[in-house]
Amino acid sequence: MAEQIPGAEKKMVAGILAILLGSFGVHKFYLGYTKAGIIQIFLSFLCGIGGILAIVEGVIYLTKSDQQFVDTYVNGKKEWL
Repeated sequence: MAEQIPGAEKKMVAGILAILLGSFGVHKFYLGYTKAGIIQIFLSFLCGIGGILAIVEGVIYLTKSDQQFVDTYVNGKKEWL
């Protein structure tokens, strides 16, 4: 059985949240990026780009390998794309 990478379980949930509820910054809050989540909400309501950005982020999350996702967004704390 393959060994699970700690933090990799967040990848699928974060990706789906970004695609479905991303304009509300839900995926950012889920990953622990409160400031980025609030910025995402403002981007969505002020100019509408927040929703588009969230869909792109969701696809990026889901296409990365588990190790890449953990290294970048869990351990590396990269808040945007």
